Amino acid sequence: MPFRLPSETNMNPLLIILLLFLTSFLAVSRAGFLRDKTHVLIYNDLAPGTDLVVHCKSKDDDLGVRHVAYGNDFEFHFRPSFWGTTLFYCSMQWNGTTYRFDIYKESRDSSLCSRCLWKIRTTGPCFVNYQTCYPWRPQIDQLH
Repeated sequence: MPFRLPSETNMNPLLIILLLFLTSFLAVSRAGFLRDKTHVLIYNDLAPGTDLVVHCKSKDDDLGVRHVAYGNDFEFHFRPSFWGTTLFYCSMQWNGTTYRFDIYKESRDSSLCSRCLWKIRTTGPCFVNYQTCYPWRPQIDQLH
């Protein structure tokens, strides 16, 4: 059988498309399309004997209601959106009072942490990584 140049070879077009797709996917994933997971840890720093009830959600995920005893924590992780729009917000309740806070806001947090540590205090949530505390958002009637 004589040797053929690549232009003379009968390659399956589907195989060529698949190879191009896989090459592109690997290049994009290394460039950040499949970003590393971000971890968020919420630590109950209210007062001894005070339980914290936490309910965190994003547009796509509901993490459920968690009961966190004083001195304990609740942790979750996710992959931030390729588009830079990831937002997780939490309702937090103790002693019959409910507050809400954006616990992970990609525009605020992505350059600051991949493991975001929060201490929940009566005065507001404190971002341990950068020793910054925020005021609570306006009180809401019930845990959503």
